[in-house]
Amino acid sequence: MCQHHPHCPSAEDQDREAAVVVAAYPAQGWSLLCNRVVIFEDTGKLLPDGSAIAPRRTPGSKARAGA
Repeated sequence: MCQHHPHCPSAEDQDREAAVVVAAYPAQGWSLLCNRVVIFEDTGKLLPDGSAIAPRRTPGSKARAGA
């Protein structure tokens, strides 16, 4: 668990993305946070329990063809 002071928000907290990045793979489009949440560059998230949070979509945003 988090060894930072103050402690990072847990994976269940609404502000889970404020946790410290412990591993970043920008070429692959994802980062691992201290709270074991994987965040993706498209704003999607994978939580430690295996559940996923879909990317945030804004009005007028379009998915890339072939993605």
